[in-house]
Amino acid sequence: MVFKRLLGSLGVGGPTVDTVLDGGPVLPGGTLSGQVHLQGGAADFDIEHVTLELVARVEAEYEEGEAEGVVPFERLTVGGGFRLAEGARHSVSFSARLPWETPVTELHGQPLGVVLGVRTELAVAGARDKGDLDPLHVRALPVQEAVLEALGQLGFGFASADLELGRIHGTGQQLPFYQEIELTPPAAYAYAVNEVEVTFLASPGGVEIVLEADKRGGLFSGGHDAVGRHTVSHDSVGHINWTAEVEAWMRELIEHHAAHHPPRQVWQQGHADPYGHGGGFAHKDGHGHDGGHHSSGGPGMGTVIAAGAAGLAVGAVGGYVAGEVLEEIFEDEGGEEES
Repeated sequence: MVFKRLLGSLGVGGPTVDTVLDGGPVLPGGTLSGQVHLQGGAADFDIEHVTLELVARVEAEYEEGEAEGVVPFERLTVGGGFRLAEGARHSVSFSARLPWETPVTELHGQPLGVVLGVRTELAVAGARDKGDLDPLHVRALPVQEAVLEALGQLGFGFASADLELGRIHGTGQQLPFYQEIELTPPAAYAYAVNEVEVTFLASPGGVEIVLEADKRGGLFSGGHDAVGRHTVSHDSVGHINWTAEVEAWMRELIEHHAAHHPPRQVWQQGHADPYGHGGGFAHKDGHGHDGGHHSSGGPGMGTVIAAGAAGLAVGAVGGYVAGEVLEEIFEDEGGEEES
């Protein structure tokens, strides 16, 4: 879906921008390519720069509950330094590398419920305006696919996926947020854990995998979180029995009682937002996850998601298709779209 917007900072008669991404999902750390099409306005304009801003819909935890908002996580300048004549058309081709930690939005073509966008910004005669906004689709790296498929083979069911503002202690995390993929346990693990959360932190050398289990309390003890961390290289995919490997990780996670403190560092209300996005979050009730947990009897995670796990309709995210969620982002920021 492509949105065309008049540059609001310049008023009626300003240039318009239409960004078209090359088709198909991209990989974390992969190349994002496409073209930015500019249409000249009622006068000549000096285009200082054309910048792509990657944005994500992110949740933040407060003492009073949760909030959600839009967080930019990368800026890529792809052109600029030219004059756009009155009424003229001009196109800027671009090819830029995504951050390795870019969240995954789909697995085997099935949406996970995470919304990313590419927002185009023009700097014209000292004024900046955010123009086009397009959905960004990101598929899993081979290691990520292998781990999720192994969890599906072990019977774990997909519950939801979201992005959390904050950092995971003791990791090499680079982005101001991390992705959590929440899974429900099969009967073989349900006696010990309520749910398992998986976070992937990719880098050029490999993927750090953080597993967090919400452990059930016993008769004389309360429940707590157990955490396991594992790092694998990108070229290990074809050399590991992933089902056996992940099963060993889960067994270790359940049998070894971790410390009772959560590993996540969250943005608390009343503290300064370390990423400079204060005011961009709207309070919401609950966790914002769709209900209806499923437990798989052994198919891969891609099959579980394709079957509509956790009540997520195929192609929908919480009742909105990705494009409509992006449109809502514009509305939240006070923008107006033109079709």
